Amino acid sequence: MRKGIHPKYHKITVKCSTCGNTFETGSTQKSIHVDTCSNCHPFYTGKQKFTVIAGRIDKFNKKYGIKEEENK
Repeated sequence: MRKGIHPKYHKITVKCSTCGNTFETGSTQKSIHVDTCSNCHPFYTGKQKFTVIAGRIDKFNKKYGIKEEENK
């Protein structure tokens, strides 16, 4: 390994700007601020909104004149 070409690796604290959660990791940067972390992201917390997806399907069906089967 060549000397003097590699960046310094620091132990830093990452801070979430949404919920204020902090955790430690290693990085070449001095500090990291993230918008969303695993503590507040809807995918990880289980609070996803599935109604938005259903609305998109209905909008698509109306646009192309597709009728749903009534014998479900």
